[in-house]
Amino acid sequence: MPRDPRQIQLEIDAARESLAATLDQLTYRTSPTRLKTKGRDAVQRFLQTPAGMATVGAVGLLLTFAVVQKIRHRND
Repeated sequence: MPRDPRQIQLEIDAARESLAATLDQLTYRTSPTRLKTKGRDAVQRFLQTPAGMATVGAVGLLLTFAVVQKIRHRND
């Protein structure tokens, strides 16, 4: 028995709405502005932890060491 064209149209419309909602959700999740904000917030949270503070301190120490070495070699 053939399917009712109205039922087919309703199914098509429902599928279209579902796909549109999925596309909207993907667009929101992959928004460059949202991803940038989310990444920045994650970094700020990390830097406020003891591990983050230790990392900043270690990087600062390494940079200071590298600058001192450059200055020493420049004077040789």
